[in-house]
Amino acid sequence: MQNSQQQNIQIAIIGGGFGGIAMAIRLLQNNIQDFVILEKADDFGGTWRENQYPGAACDVQSHMYSLSFAPKTDWSKRYAEAPEIFSYIQGLIEGFELKPYARLKCEVHSAEYSEQDCQWRLILNNGEVLIAQYVIFASGPLHVPQIPHIQGIENFKGKVFHSSQWDHQYDLQGKNVASIGTGGSAIQYIPEIAPEAQQLYVFQRTAAWVIPRDERLYKGLEKKLFAKFDWFRKLHRARLYWSNESRVVPIVKPFTMKYAQKLAEAFIRYQVKDKTTAKKLTPNYIMGCKRILVSNKYFPSFNRKNVELVTDNIQELTADSIITKDGRIRKIDCLIYGTGFITDPRIYLKSFNCTGLNGLELKDAWKDGAESYYGVTTKGFPNLFQLLGPNTVLAHNSVVFMIESQVEYILQMMQLVGKTHSNAIVVKDQVQDQFNQHVQNMLNGTVWQSGCVSWYQQDGGKNFALWPTYTWKYWLNTKKLNPADYLLLTKSKGTRAA
Repeated sequence: MQNSQQQNIQIAIIGGGFGGIAMAIRLLQNNIQDFVILEKADDFGGTWRENQYPGAACDVQSHMYSLSFAPKTDWSKRYAEAPEIFSYIQGLIEGFELKPYARLKCEVHSAEYSEQDCQWRLILNNGEVLIAQYVIFASGPLHVPQIPHIQGIENFKGKVFHSSQWDHQYDLQGKNVASIGTGGSAIQYIPEIAPEAQQLYVFQRTAAWVIPRDERLYKGLEKKLFAKFDWFRKLHRARLYWSNESRVVPIVKPFTMKYAQKLAEAFIRYQVKDKTTAKKLTPNYIMGCKRILVSNKYFPSFNRKNVELVTDNIQELTADSIITKDGRIRKIDCLIYGTGFITDPRIYLKSFNCTGLNGLELKDAWKDGAESYYGVTTKGFPNLFQLLGPNTVLAHNSVVFMIESQVEYILQMMQLVGKTHSNAIVVKDQVQDQFNQHVQNMLNGTVWQSGCVSWYQQDGGKNFALWPTYTWKYWLNTKKLNPADYLLLTKSKGTRAA
């Protein structure tokens, strides 16, 4: 695109991670080239560009965590690490020649829908205005770091960074390090930095359920077979998919989770030598209520003499120490936040003004909780689509599968607009309301609603994040768009039913 004060485009994709890339590829494969990818960073990659901390890897098997229409046959191992995933993404950019469609270091500050023109007006960080018929949010839910406020943090003179903003220039060798949090990122970097640090303090607020990782390298013969016989690769992928889908059973029937929980407890006792530490590392909530983590290395880290598990709450920081509520003072040189991300869109979108029909702000539409229709489209916001929107994140399978289903659904909506010579499409209010009531009803009785507090929930306990059942049901429900669920809008004639 050429720089100018105001530009017109058919489709604006916000975000250059997995979702934005998948959308762009499928647009090209459908002979649609009038689009732009707006990425606030200086490169593609999303979470895999940001999260390059030591040991960063995916909890989903490599062959499932890749696009079905752009497969990689030579994954090095069953669970790929961040550099290999990032390399795969870069390969997609090159292979599908997406760079000409992208504007890097380009952040969208606001979006406003014009009812008269059935178009979106985007204000960019450089002051430019972009007019687009369709806008697709592909920024993902995991990109704004969660930074807890600790009393005295402004007085601390040592090094401080979040796991997603890892300072690789800082040498941890011989340093006293405090790591806060025991979530998905922390359990990966803790085993990697433990041998480097002179002393590592792991601050745990809530213990996490961690299960073994079925880790192994792919042999040369397997890679050759994947490359030569596509049916062999697809068969392997299918086996992984259905294996992952089977995990839904104990999620929707929590009483069956007790058997897996017993095995997980035995795993802790087997890997952690000190019984007191093992007890502290054993959660007091039903397995699956919070995200289940996967690692073979995390628990053995606590067998090291230089690693201490701290479960007392933090009171304050001084210039060179961290003080807990019990009054103990621990000297530290470095503080690492392994505290995850802000996942509630009402919070991470608070500085982003998005205005739909009748001046409705998205933050106001979601003031009681983020809701949409299949996580893709929201009432009151025509031609505004989202990837991995409310209640479509997963805890048992690959979100890439969900992204692909959503991309195809978005394509169907745009095709419907074109076929009917309309200008915009918006989900009917009652359709979205009924759908979300159904989703919340399905969530009732699941392990996710069994009493613990997790990032899946907003204040008050409503689960706004997770898809509550099998992913094949989501795929089946979105495979064919139902025009009756939508209203079509035109510039001249206004609103009419699809």
